[in-house]
Amino acid sequence: MSASSNGSENGDLRRRILDTARHLLVQEGYQDLSMRKIADAIGYSATSIYLYFDSKDALLHTLIHEGMMQLRDQLREAAAAHPEDPVCRLRALCRCFVEFGLENPEYYEIMFQLRPERMERYPPEKYRQARENLDLFANALEEGVEDETFAVDDIRVSASTVWASLHGTVSLLLADRVDVRIEPETFIDTAIRQAIRGLRRTPAPSAP
Repeated sequence: MSASSNGSENGDLRRRILDTARHLLVQEGYQDLSMRKIADAIGYSATSIYLYFDSKDALLHTLIHEGMMQLRDQLREAAAAHPEDPVCRLRALCRCFVEFGLENPEYYEIMFQLRPERMERYPPEKYRQARENLDLFANALEEGVEDETFAVDDIRVSASTVWASLHGTVSLLLADRVDVRIEPETFIDTAIRQAIRGLRRTPAPSAP
């Protein structure tokens, strides 16, 4: 067997481990997930999994990082499409965030909704990379403040509140908790529009 063939097989097994762990995490939760369960699901020994991941937390951190980097790439693309207009850019970022969550429900749950009680601290270098997602929102807000489109006291706090609004939108849709009389697209558009409206500078009253 060639070295390249062996490397491909190793990459395939690592991918299978991650995909299986992602499915099991969403189905069974962090506490009930074990390396043994993952091994049984893919037909390998638990020892084989430890060749790729030192612990369950290392595996979970890898899944979070994968999701964050996929989201980052999509947000970058959305931001690049509107370099001159911070409002349009922020709207595109909001839409991108929601679409990512709806199209990748397993990753989204692991990234933002999984709450393990005793998970090891997320690696600082991965955290710094993931933080760029929020920075893209903050950058759009900062440019909007500079051109007097937005009026916010703290850019990072405001960026985080936009995320919170979007997270609520995605979470309700994924949980199928939106009133059936409301069209999902209308719900999404309204949530984004209201999130941005709350950031806009209020026009000064006209002189009498």
